[in-house]
Amino acid sequence: MKSTLFKIIGGLALLILGVFLGKSFFSSGGESVPVPTGMQYRNVGTSGEDTNVTQSKEFTGNIIEVKDGSSIQKAVERAIPGDLIRVFPGTYSENVFIDKDDISMQGVVIKGKWPTLDGKKKINDAFLYSGNGILIENFKIINYKGNGIMGQAGNNFVIRNNWIIDTGVYGIFPQYGKNGLIEHNIVSEIADAAIYVGMCDNVDVLHNEVFNNVAGIEIENSRHCLVENNYAHDNTGGLLTFVTPGLPIKTTFDVILRNNFVINNNHENFGAPGSTVAGIPKGTGILVMAADDVIIENNIITGNNNTGITVVDLANGDPKANDPNSEGNPDRLVILDNIMYDNGNDPIGEIKAVMLTKMDTKGPDIFAFGGGVGSTIRDKNKYRTFGIESYGIAQISDTKNIPTMRTPTPVAPRSVSKEELGELTYYGVCAGCHAVGTRLIGVPTEYIQAIHKGNPQGIVDYINKPLNLRDDYPEMPPQDYLSEDAKMAVAEFILSIDIEEGFKKEVK
Repeated sequence: MKSTLFKIIGGLALLILGVFLGKSFFSSGGESVPVPTGMQYRNVGTSGEDTNVTQSKEFTGNIIEVKDGSSIQKAVERAIPGDLIRVFPGTYSENVFIDKDDISMQGVVIKGKWPTLDGKKKINDAFLYSGNGILIENFKIINYKGNGIMGQAGNNFVIRNNWIIDTGVYGIFPQYGKNGLIEHNIVSEIADAAIYVGMCDNVDVLHNEVFNNVAGIEIENSRHCLVENNYAHDNTGGLLTFVTPGLPIKTTFDVILRNNFVINNNHENFGAPGSTVAGIPKGTGILVMAADDVIIENNIITGNNNTGITVVDLANGDPKANDPNSEGNPDRLVILDNIMYDNGNDPIGEIKAVMLTKMDTKGPDIFAFGGGVGSTIRDKNKYRTFGIESYGIAQISDTKNIPTMRTPTPVAPRSVSKEELGELTYYGVCAGCHAVGTRLIGVPTEYIQAIHKGNPQGIVDYINKPLNLRDDYPEMPPQDYLSEDAKMAVAEFILSIDIEEGFKKEVK
């Protein structure tokens, strides 16, 4: 019966994440042709069918076609805002950097053959974008060392229908962006987070499948995010929303986790030793750490051997962190109706120890430990719980009145004045791996200051050609695609940060 139920659940998830098949519609009248308008979006077929052209916005430029043996990056260099770059099946081993606005990257899938970006474990990133209004869809991305798709302070982004496998630290990683959509992607074998929304606002994460990663979907130091209708299975942790200390954005709040399948997240943790994500216990369905105003609604959460939902403060969840400007309690959590069963069968670490004090060897559906105020639950008798005695009764029954967290209209590009260039580059590029007072992926920012005190050129030289000087940290990829002005500006900004004060004011 149990096996049958899981097959039904899996089938439903695959149906939700499934593809709509359609016939191809291509323009072949030369390398650049006018872009048709008015087509509706359909997902890519994977069973021998062709791509149905995706036209979900009005393009104003031309199509630039890229065939096997050509360079995607050269097409980007040719493109102007409003252009659509259409990439045909083939293997492309390159890093694609998009520093222009309103560029659309569209893979074309023909009879099951995808345009494939293969990093061959030599290239760090497949797509990097710093432009606004970027679309990336219909690509297979494999074997990169750092990230599949990374955004660096670009607003109004759409990342959808990509197949990402073994791309290093992150699969999809928008950082310091506003107004984004991440949907219909399949991401696996990622050593940190398959989908990592870092320091962003107004982002929807919808209809994705994430599996065999350390973290499935992670909302970190971000606000106004909707995580809905995703299938997170066989990760170390399924869905995470938390605050990482030491970053310029200090809060995570207004996050909805709704209608997701969170199943069998019991994978061994293979995150970089010492990193924040390396502390996630295997068997974690949903983790909320220090985030505020999180709503958990109508999810199927089952087969997670540690707990179904863990709610924890920074003092207990990340005790090594040192940021006096981060408020570390999870406040005003709302747990509505969810289906939770068969969780906690093999608790580990602190949860196991706490359960043994209760003369119980099974972990709970919901485990809350540490500080926090104002949290509520719709029916606390519905689940096996620990630590929610102070939770009140939820004053809402659902979130149907919130269909999206995205903004009604596109937001303005971020300011890039000369005075703000260093700060923006740090937030959009460096802070994904380097924080103050705590370890993410790379060394803490204060280590960089100590090594290069009074020598911004030394940081610039390291940006251009990093040397891996410590065995306990992964190799940093070159960031030589940045402009010379941006490199020097960010070097000077890093050296100007007051480590004692950290980032005292919340970045808006």
